[in-house]
Amino acid sequence: MPNRLADETSPYLRQHADNPVDWWPFGDQAFDAARATDRPVLLSVGYSSCHWCHVMAHESFEDPAVAALVNEWFVPVKVDREERPDVDAVYMEATQAMTGHGGWPMTVFTDPDGRPFFCGTYFPPEPRHGQVGFAQLLTAVHDAWLHRRDDLLAQAEQLTGSLRRPVPGSEDRADPSAEDLDEATMGLLAAFDSEWGGFGHAPKFPQTTSLEHLLRQHHRTGSAATLTAVLTSLDAMAAGGIHDHLGGGFSRYSVDRRWLVPHFEKMLYDNALLLRLYCHATQVTGDERFATVASAIVDYVQRDLTHPDGGRYSAEDADSVPFGAPPGTHAEEGAFYLWRPDQVAAALDAAGLGEQLDAVCSWYGITSAGNFEGASIPNRLHSLRDPSLGDDERPPGLDAARAALLAARSMRPRPGLDDKVLTEWNALYVAALAESGCALGRPDWVADAERTAQFLLRNLRGRDGRWMRSWQAPTSDAASADPSDRARHLAYAADHGALLDAFLCLHEATGRRRWLVEATEVAAALDELFVDEDGTVWSTGVDAPELLVRPREVMDNATPSGASLAAAGFLRLGALTSTPRWSERGRAVLASLGHLAAAHPLGFGHLLWAIEMDVVGMSELVVSGDRPDLVDVAHRAFRPTTVLTWGEADDRPLWDGRHDVGSGGRAYLCRRQVCDAPITTVGGLSDALGAQR
Repeated sequence: MPNRLADETSPYLRQHADNPVDWWPFGDQAFDAARATDRPVLLSVGYSSCHWCHVMAHESFEDPAVAALVNEWFVPVKVDREERPDVDAVYMEATQAMTGHGGWPMTVFTDPDGRPFFCGTYFPPEPRHGQVGFAQLLTAVHDAWLHRRDDLLAQAEQLTGSLRRPVPGSEDRADPSAEDLDEATMGLLAAFDSEWGGFGHAPKFPQTTSLEHLLRQHHRTGSAATLTAVLTSLDAMAAGGIHDHLGGGFSRYSVDRRWLVPHFEKMLYDNALLLRLYCHATQVTGDERFATVASAIVDYVQRDLTHPDGGRYSAEDADSVPFGAPPGTHAEEGAFYLWRPDQVAAALDAAGLGEQLDAVCSWYGITSAGNFEGASIPNRLHSLRDPSLGDDERPPGLDAARAALLAARSMRPRPGLDDKVLTEWNALYVAALAESGCALGRPDWVADAERTAQFLLRNLRGRDGRWMRSWQAPTSDAASADPSDRARHLAYAADHGALLDAFLCLHEATGRRRWLVEATEVAAALDELFVDEDGTVWSTGVDAPELLVRPREVMDNATPSGASLAAAGFLRLGALTSTPRWSERGRAVLASLGHLAAAHPLGFGHLLWAIEMDVVGMSELVVSGDRPDLVDVAHRAFRPTTVLTWGEADDRPLWDGRHDVGSGGRAYLCRRQVCDAPITTVGGLSDALGAQR
C-alpha cells in the first residue's frame, strides 16, 4: 500500500511511495508526529537522478527488516533537494560541520524540533570498509535517544548554534574593483588544468560560471592565457565521455581528470549553462565547432526533456536496466550509454551501414577492451592528441552512422526521467536558448524560449502573483488531477533571479516590451521578499515557512546563487530602464559579497559578471526603426556589459528622441550616459561594439 508520498509532485518522493518505510514529506505534520510520539526524526535528502540515493533505497529502505526499525523508532521524512533547496542547505551545512564533507543521499537525525544531532551521507546495509551499517546506526541512535538523550540534545544545540553564525567575511563591506577581477582571474588560472582543461583534479565539474569569467576577461583585456584556458576546457569536455556524442547534451560531472567517465545523470541546469558558454565561445572565436556542440544540447533538451506544452523537465537518471536483461534486474549506472563493438555492428548492419564498423568504432573510441566496466563510453579524447583524427578527418557517412546508433540506443530501456518542472532551471534554459538563438541565427530557438517562458507564467505564477518553485503534470494515479494544483513550494531567491535574467534576455532577443515589464515585476518581488536593505540576499522569502535557520545562499555552485543572479539582474535592469533604484540594489548586493569573489573565484563566477558590469560600466544600445541588420550585429556580438533594446519603443529615457521609423532607424550606443553619434551602417555598429572592448 503506498505511503504518504504517493501524491507528491516530486518524482523522487514518489519513487519511495511503495517503500515499507512509512515516509512523511517534510512539513509541520511530520515534526508534530515526532513530538506526539517522542521520537527523533530520520531526515533523508536526495534527488531522483542520484545513483547512490537509489543504491541506499534498494539496500535499506526497500528492506522490510530495516523499515520495521525505522517505523518503530523514528519519524522518517523524505526530501527532494531540488524542490526544497532551503531544507537541503540547512542540513547540508550541519552535515559538513559535523563530518567535514557532504553529499547525497544525506542522512540526518534530528530532535522533534528539527535540530540535527547526527549527520552523514550514504550508509551501507551492513558494516563495510570501516563504515557502520545502516541497521547498526539505527540501533545506536535509538539506544542513545532512550538512554543518553541529554548528550544528543547538547550536540543538537551545538550544531544549531554553528548554523546561526554569520557567513565568514560577510560582515565586511567594500565596493569591488578592477583589481578584484584581476585577482580572481589569477586564482582561476592557478587552478586551471593546462593538459585536460577545467580546474583541479578528479572529480571534475564543468564550472561554467568560472569559464564565463575567463572568457569575459579575454574580451576585456585581450589576455591570451584566459582564452586558452576556456578553449582547452571546452574542447576537452566536448571530446570526453561527459558529452553525449550520440544524443547531445552533457552529464553532470566526470569522475576522472580527462572527462572520460561521467556520472551519467544529465541535468537541465548543466545543459542550460553549457549552452550559453558554448554560444559565447562561438561569438568570441567565430569557430563553428562550438556552435555544433551548442546545437546538439538544444536537440537533446528538445527531444528528451520537454513537456508538450513547453516546460522543461529536470533531469535524466544515471541508472537504467541493461538492454536484454531479464525482468527484475536492477538498473545499473551508465547502461544506456555504453557500447561494445558487436552492438555497434548490429546497429550499423540494421541500417545497411555495416561497412563503416571499423571507422565508426575508431572515431568514437569503442574497443573490445572497453573503457568502463568492459564496455565503451563513446568519446573523442584521442583526437585531442592526434590532429590526424580531428573533425576535418571525419569519415564519410558518419552522420548516418551516428543516427543509426542513436536509433538503436533509443530501443534500450531509458534512464528514469525526473519530469518535474523547476522555475529556476527552466529560467536558466530560457535565457540560454534566447541568447543562443539570436547569436547563432536560430529564430526558432527564440520562439521556443518564449514558449517555455509562457509555460512558466501559466503554471508557476500563482493567482496571487507569487511565484512557485516546482510543477508536475497530473499523474494517472494522483489524487488531484487539477493541473492548477500541481505547483508546489514558494519560489526562492534563485528562482526569481533566474527569471529576471530570462525575461531580460527575452526582451533583448525579441524587442518586445512585455518581457521588460515581466522582468520589472519579478525584480520587485525579488527585492521585497528576499533582499535586506544592506544587500543581504536570503534564499527564502519573508513569507516562507520558518526553518531552523533562514538559509542564505552566498556562493555560486553548480548553478549561480540567488545573490549573484540578483546583483547581475538588478544592474542590467537598471541600465535598460534608467532606474537608479535597480542599479543601487545591485551595488548593495555587490558591497555585501563582492570582496569575497577575488579570494574565492571558483565560488563566485557569476557574481564576477556583476562586478565587471559595475566596475567597467554598463553600455546601452538602442536600435530604432525597422533595422534587422543592425539588430543582428548586436545579437551576434559578445557584449557582456552592454544591454540592448529595440523593437517596441516606449517612454523610457533610453528612447527619448529616438523614435525613428522604418529603414530610417539607427543605432544609438551610450556608455555611462555619454552617447556616440547615431550609427546607420552594419560596419559602423560592428566597429563601435568592438571598440568597447
